[in-house]
Amino acid sequence: MNFKIIDINADVGEGIGNEAKLMPHLSSCNIACGGHAGDTFTMAEVVRLANANNVKIGAHPSFPDKENFGRKIMEITAADLYTILKQQIRVLQSVLRSENALLHHIKPHGALYNLAAKDEKTAKVVVEVLKSVALPIKLYAPYNSVIAKVAKAEQIEVTYEAFADRNYNKDLSLVSRQKFNAIISDKNKVLNHVLKIIEHQKVDTIDNMEVTLKASTFCVHGDTKNALEILKFLNEKLPEYHIQIN
Repeated sequence: MNFKIIDINADVGEGIGNEAKLMPHLSSCNIACGGHAGDTFTMAEVVRLANANNVKIGAHPSFPDKENFGRKIMEITAADLYTILKQQIRVLQSVLRSENALLHHIKPHGALYNLAAKDEKTAKVVVEVLKSVALPIKLYAPYNSVIAKVAKAEQIEVTYEAFADRNYNKDLSLVSRQKFNAIISDKNKVLNHVLKIIEHQKVDTIDNMEVTLKASTFCVHGDTKNALEILKFLNEKLPEYHIQIN
């Protein structure tokens, strides 16, 4: 029987402190590198946990905005944004070298992720940062997004990402966290949501529409209240549908 292979990732090093519990159930992670959260100490801690659990490591840079946890768009020049993102990734790379680990991918955080998905100017800055990294690395980005198209045009490998624990609008943007139905916390609903994307490349939106959505990596947010329960459930149930996490 052929298995489909997917990746499950989580944003980590963001001050929640649950990484040791989450790591055994992940295949990749995105480490905050100082923009919205994190410092060299937390980065090193999380890198060691990722190494111990054979979890692929990504950088999770953001607008330099710890006050708003990187969840608000900042007015910033393209040159300054490039410098800030490059700096964040360099710090993580320095930690990775000291821990004998490799950088696998980059996934922008929060408002930067959402803005780069639709704004070409922002997308180009992020892609230029990726191009400046010596080793070929992947970009985690939404399906059919501006940043995915810009990256592919620059021969950067894109891994399409979907969110296991978040609801979608019909334009494939995430439902605002300000709304009551932004987060999917019921583990069975999360499983059905993920299965539909994997098996049918479709997602049910809150507007009662069915929209095409392709993804091979699925994010469970580390700050979702029952993230550990969701991750354990996905690891237990997905193999029953011939889906392997790797």
